Amino acid sequence: MPSSQRFQAIQTILDRPPVDGKEPLGLEELWASDVFSLAAMKSALPKAVFKSLQRTITRGGKLDTSVADVVAQAMKAWATSRGALYYAHVFYPLTNLTAEKHDGFIAPQGDGTVISEFTGKLLVQGEPDGSSFPNGGIRSTFEARGYTAWDVTSPAYLMQTPNGITLCIPTVFVSWTGEALDKKTPLLRSNAAMDQQARRLLQLLGETEIAPVNSSCGAEQEYFLVDAAFTALRPDLQLAGRTLFGAAPAKGQQFDDHYFGAIPERVQVFMQDVEEQLYRLGIPAKTRHNEVAPGQFEIAPFHEAANVATDHQQLIMTVLKATAKKHGLTCLLHEKPFAGVNGSGKHVNWSIGNSSQGNLLDPGSTPHDNLQFLLFCGAVIRGVHRFGPLMRAAIATASNDHRLGANEAPPAIISVYLGSQLEDVFSQISSGTLEGSAKAALMSLGVDTLPDLNKDPGDRNRTSPFAFTGNRFEFRAVGSGQSVAGPLVVLNTIMADSIQWISDQLEDQLNSGAPLEEAAFAVLKRTMDDHGAVVFGGDGYSTEWHEMAVKERGLENLRTTADALPVLQRADIRDLFERTGVLSPVELESRYEVYAEQYTLAIEVEAKLVLRIARTQIYPVVTAALKHLASSLKAQEALGLTADQSVARTMASLNQALLQQCDALESALAATPHDLQPHLAHCAGTLLPLMNAVRAAADGLEGMVDDNLWPLPTYQEMLFMR
Repeated sequence: MPSSQRFQAIQTILDRPPVDGKEPLGLEELWASDVFSLAAMKSALPKAVFKSLQRTITRGGKLDTSVADVVAQAMKAWATSRGALYYAHVFYPLTNLTAEKHDGFIAPQGDGTVISEFTGKLLVQGEPDGSSFPNGGIRSTFEARGYTAWDVTSPAYLMQTPNGITLCIPTVFVSWTGEALDKKTPLLRSNAAMDQQARRLLQLLGETEIAPVNSSCGAEQEYFLVDAAFTALRPDLQLAGRTLFGAAPAKGQQFDDHYFGAIPERVQVFMQDVEEQLYRLGIPAKTRHNEVAPGQFEIAPFHEAANVATDHQQLIMTVLKATAKKHGLTCLLHEKPFAGVNGSGKHVNWSIGNSSQGNLLDPGSTPHDNLQFLLFCGAVIRGVHRFGPLMRAAIATASNDHRLGANEAPPAIISVYLGSQLEDVFSQISSGTLEGSAKAALMSLGVDTLPDLNKDPGDRNRTSPFAFTGNRFEFRAVGSGQSVAGPLVVLNTIMADSIQWISDQLEDQLNSGAPLEEAAFAVLKRTMDDHGAVVFGGDGYSTEWHEMAVKERGLENLRTTADALPVLQRADIRDLFERTGVLSPVELESRYEVYAEQYTLAIEVEAKLVLRIARTQIYPVVTAALKHLASSLKAQEALGLTADQSVARTMASLNQALLQQCDALESALAATPHDLQPHLAHCAGTLLPLMNAVRAAADGLEGMVDDNLWPLPTYQEMLFMR
């Protein structure tokens, strides 16, 4: 029988009444009803103002500030008619979280009355504190001024909570000295850099009508749900987002019976609630299902323009966590909340394209003669080979380190998977000839009543960190708790650099008199000769690949965040971001410092939690159990029975090891280096192994101590009780 606290938590779960599912509204009625969308703008704005704003959104260019007052008045009228009393500039600091500063529409008048006011100036610019957010030394504590600026390309929306309705305006966040303090500003810059280079290459290919090129993103969000009654008894889940202790249950995910299984009723009600809110916010949530691990689920939206998709992804995380509370659940977005079962990722499906040429990474049915696709795909291959370590740094966090390479996520070695069809095409290019490509086929299932299936010309590879999946690349290594902005910034930036290189090479070939196809083939062959080593279609988990990748192909295996983050300080990375105009050297260095500090802080918080839980919850319980066991052994001996002391000796040994490892961990915490790079190495190489040693002793004890004494909710309870 569980301990009294665990029993009470279980009783709470069993007695909890289900949340009533609301009568579903029609999709057309729900869709974007809380968004000041283009359609809402068109009906609310004068025709000339709307066309000016629409031109800025769809074609880029400077915002005509003269329209700001008109837009502000229309936006305020729309929001207040829906019950909003406040507006907020929403921005995305370097924390992977969302920040917002709320201001009222209220404007006191001299006669003691008030009016509702919202001007173009208030819409376009705000002023939060610029020094209290992570900034890597850009701003000192006494240098507090920072600005938010309206991002016209991402629509304003209403956030409805039990406490009221707020008009939310997506913005960038910069310091008084102009440096980006957020994730949105570099994303917009990276997209502009990629757009410029992509248009140049399309012009070299003979295109004349070229719409702005944008990157797109569709992020598959994985998450765990645990009952809030259990979370309340787990200090590690509350403060670290993952379990720092917990013995494996008899059953985990080995039966493969959770993946795509029937969604539990309580979870489905939760999902429907989430989706209704997302639809109101114009977020195209498309897919929901059980994931591999028990208690793990996924939600995936349609692809959108990368900037909007990033804002929407932040909203998805916010809505998931808030709605879980409403349903008596806790939504865990940590990459590895439970040891021994799959962790959670956020597979970022990325592509580039425009309205005139379409998806530039769509190979069509005959990719061997699709020059446009081959050159843009070649740019991807070159970019990943040259800057794979930067891609690894973009997904480097303390939490994601627990997941990468753990047989449910790609390894830390960044490679490209193309699929058999495209791998063959690029292999032909490397060999100097290009004769054709495999075609899609029909698959007969041998039963007349079943339809023939369209069989793709290439398989998928779940062990690849960056895999081509038909008309896009899937960056599978991104962590579930991350903002997708960082990975997108890196992908757009390395793509801009590689497209520029390919355009330079192609231009040289054309200027020498080579026909377009011959020139393109020469550029593609050189690309594969120099960068084909990054293409790999095999098992990314295998030991053979790890050895081959490093020793034979020269790829880097940056296993931990402590290994990966220093990449941001390399001269070629600094030059890349400065040359493309995405990040200045000061902004790049600030990100290294912020992310390094976040890593060390996360490890140290976990270490302190390990000490607290081990010493104040686990050790006293084990001591009490040993006392009870000793009394039992003594009673047996008094009766003349031969008492087996092996269990007591093992428990005592593990309990002693628990204390010894706690002492070692405490000493290591006190000996933390002050300099950042040694601090990173100390966390990865000293603190984490010591934390694991404490856990090993505790998890061994969990399997021996009376169940009615063990204080922490178990894996069996948390993963399987709904």
